[in-house]
Parts: sequence; C-alpha cells; structure tokens
Amino acid sequence: MTVPRQSIHVDSPTERRNPRTRGIDRMSTLDILRTINTEDRTVAEAVAAALPQLSRAVDKATEALRAGHRVHYVGAGTSGRLATIDAAELPPTYNVPDDWFLVHHAGGAAALRDAAEGAEDDESAGAAEMTRDARAGDFVLGLTASGRTPYVLGALNAAHRIGATTALVSNNPDTARAPGVDLLIAVDTGPEAISGSTRMKAGTAQKILLTSFSTAVMVKLGRTYDNLMVSMRATNAKLRGRSLRILREATGSGPQECTAALMAAHGDLKVAIVHLLSGVDIREAAEALAESSGHVRRALGLLNVAAL
Repeated sequence: MTVPRQSIHVDSPTERRNPRTRGIDRMSTLDILRTINTEDRTVAEAVAAALPQLSRAVDKATEALRAGHRVHYVGAGTSGRLATIDAAELPPTYNVPDDWFLVHHAGGAAALRDAAEGAEDDESAGAAEMTRDARAGDFVLGLTASGRTPYVLGALNAAHRIGATTALVSNNPDTARAPGVDLLIAVDTGPEAISGSTRMKAGTAQKILLTSFSTAVMVKLGRTYDNLMVSMRATNAKLRGRSLRILREATGSGPQECTAALMAAHGDLKVAIVHLLSGVDIREAAEALAESSGHVRRALGLLNVAAL
C-alpha cells in the first residue's frame, strides 16, 4: 500500500481559479493567445506597485557588493531557473566577477532541466546551503510565488542568522514577513490564466523584477555610462562591433579614431571613452578610472571634463 505524502493547502491568489479565463479550452487558438496576453498585460502594473520595496533591495545589494560581499539568489522551480538565467548573464554583460551573484536552486543543477518539485519542501537543505556559502554582510534575495516555499524560507532564515541582509520576492500579497526576512517585496499578479501555473504571470513578474534589480545594481556600481553598456566582455564579432558603436555614441568620434582608441586601450571600452572625451593618454585614463572605482562619469569629473 502506498502511503500518500503530506499535502498543504496554499492560500495564494496564484492558486485561485481565474474567472476571466473560464472556457479557455473551448476557444480558438487565436483567442487562447489573446486571453493569455490580456492577463500578461497586468504584470507590469503589479511590478510597478512593488518598486519602492525593490529599490530598498537594490540599495542593500549595492552596499554589500561595494563592501566586498556577494549577492545570493535563492529559488525553486521556475523561480530558481529565472534566477539562474539572470545571474549567468551578468558576467558577460557587465564584466562582473563570477562570484558576485551566486544562485541556490532547490534540487541543484540537475533541477534546472528536470523538475525536482519535491526539493522545494526541504527547508533544511536551503538552510544548509546558506550556512555553507553565505557570509555576514552578503545580500540574499529569495523568490517564491506562494511566499511559503520551505527551501527558500529556510535559506533566508539561516542567512539572516549569519548576518546577511535578506529580502523575499513573493507573488502572494498576503504573505507575512517570515522570520529572517528583512525586506518583503510582494507583487500581486493575481490568479493565473491556468490555475496554479506560476510559470506564467508570476514567473513573468519575477523575470522583470530580477532584470530590474540586477540592472539597477549595475548602474549604481558604475557598470554603465549614461544608458550605454560600457562594461561588457567583447568576446565575439558582434560584441566587438557593439563596443565600437557604443564608443562612437559616447564620444561622437569617428570610426577610425574609435578603432584606434579601443586598440590602444586593449579593448577596454571605459578606458577608451575616458581617453577620447578627456584627451589624456590611455595610462592616465586608466588611472582615473581606477581612482573612481570604474565609474566613467566620476573619472571624467576627476579630469575636469563635463560628461554627457
């Protein structure tokens, strides 16, 4: 005889039946897509309502990285996969060290491809990962659609005890701030088009939040100049062409002058920008950037150059 596993009733809007999508299985293909798209349009507004809380998380994460600490993402299922994608894209996009953003996904790397849904119930596993990997001064961001995932809450509680600052993203507006959670970021995305399928609106909201969070942190840390992506790793022909285009947009210089500057700077786009805008040589441009912690605008200020 098979003994049934314990079940828990999750009282969250993401689990409720959506009255606006009733009868979706009788719709034409186009109407199915239109119905889903109508629901998706509500996500941006839900995220907008949570931006004041997200801004506090950005500031705390920025403080942690400036002080030599790290950012951790913690999630299960869709949340963990989205966190993994966000962290993986930061080193090539902003040339950050590989250990600045660390991901803890319930079930480990194997669960990225093959679902390990039971792993999210293991509170002790989340706590063990933080006990092993987190340090005082780190910033830990947990993500859970329901607001109650044991693996995530266990991790946040353990990280808090260690001395890390913690935040929780939840798609349940009724989530109570659990022990060990310093910042609660609740995003009310409501019932899904397909009841309980939190890879839909809840996942879309988490993707937006993660991208906004990490991008804002990068801007605060000087990994951009204005709205230009000046810290990327130009590892292929497309990205080398993008570097040249960005340099031209940032400085107004011609293609030949920009190509020569990039070559002299050994491909360092920031050094080339400071060199062309200030007129100082490559060595002095690099020194100004080092003194300003890599901020192009601050480096130009040190050289008494008005930035755009």
